[in-house]
Amino acid sequence: MGRMGRAVAVIGTGQTKHGRRDDVSYPDLIREAIQAVFEDAGITIQDVDAIVYGSMPSMMEGVAFNHFYMADALRAVGKPLLRTETCGSTGQSIAQTGIYWVASGMADLVLVVGSEKQHEGDAQATMMTIPDKITSPMVGGAPAIFSMQAREWMGHFNIDEAKAREAAAIVSVDCHDGGLNNPLAHIRMKVTKEEVMNAKIITYPVRLLDVCPSSDGACAVLFASEDKARKICKNPAWVKGMGFRGEEYYTGDSNKAVWQSTIGAAQEAYKQAGITDPRKELDVAEIYNPFTYHELMFMECLGLCPPGEAPDYVIDGVFSPDGELPCNPSGGVLCTNCIGATGLIRLAEAARQVTGKAGPMQVEGAKLALSHAMGGLEQFNAVTIIGSEL
Repeated sequence: MGRMGRAVAVIGTGQTKHGRRDDVSYPDLIREAIQAVFEDAGITIQDVDAIVYGSMPSMMEGVAFNHFYMADALRAVGKPLLRTETCGSTGQSIAQTGIYWVASGMADLVLVVGSEKQHEGDAQATMMTIPDKITSPMVGGAPAIFSMQAREWMGHFNIDEAKAREAAAIVSVDCHDGGLNNPLAHIRMKVTKEEVMNAKIITYPVRLLDVCPSSDGACAVLFASEDKARKICKNPAWVKGMGFRGEEYYTGDSNKAVWQSTIGAAQEAYKQAGITDPRKELDVAEIYNPFTYHELMFMECLGLCPPGEAPDYVIDGVFSPDGELPCNPSGGVLCTNCIGATGLIRLAEAARQVTGKAGPMQVEGAKLALSHAMGGLEQFNAVTIIGSEL
């Protein structure tokens, strides 16, 4: 594994049904995901050495240090418990925390859990405490920030606005089709390209069907050392490479059209995984796409197509379900966004793909998958590559 230390495998994944989950308390939501992951792996909490938990900033739940509030649901009593949070990239941050715990030799089996229950708090109000104090008075939550970024991207590369709009609509259609195939997705609806292009404007150029929902949900993943994995699991998924990068906190200090933290995180993960031509070598990608325009930008920064050309590749069908590199067959963030779990869901779906367990979302023959998340005030990006072979 090179710089990563010991080999690490995913031996189980579990998710809740995502959406507005008024039917369960927050701890019971987490219990649902943990029950699912133990059923998937065929083990119990007694087999687990340590637990990593994460969500958005604790104020989202209105409880400080909420990993203590969730300790019983996490089955963490008597075991090491660590909280990691990086806003939208939390799911990848907690995954990589757990992976490093195993890779270092300090633990053999780690349970990683991410969750969010947005309908019990005020997500946008919480998010408005995150931006720097120069930018924050000028924006109205995530849609405004990310709409400005979409405009920056189009301007930087002189991208035709009509072409970008069409490509964004195709991304929306493909993701909503994926959501229909995903029994756990929050948004499960059929949309047409025309409906997306003519939907109500939220913050220009972003329209309603370009925007992710506010979801309740949880995801759990079990990471194990090679010895443990081979004893427990007939068909583990292997961590092939990881990258995490950060950049300037003040939004105006960095070029978000040429997103250096995304580029750097991807290059590090590809290097560890031995990938030199990601579009050709990857079989599926789970890209963090809270807005359709983000997916277009990330396709470029992840090295899946040349800078400024994502709209052309999308319109040509390269990243559609039957294209060269299917992106977000699960429906992506556009159909489910329980923030603390969202990045972990990307990794869980990648693991399900390379082990042939993705059901109606399965990409035939998938052996190598990319998972990705973005967070902080747009300054964190994380990439984890998952493969079927060590």
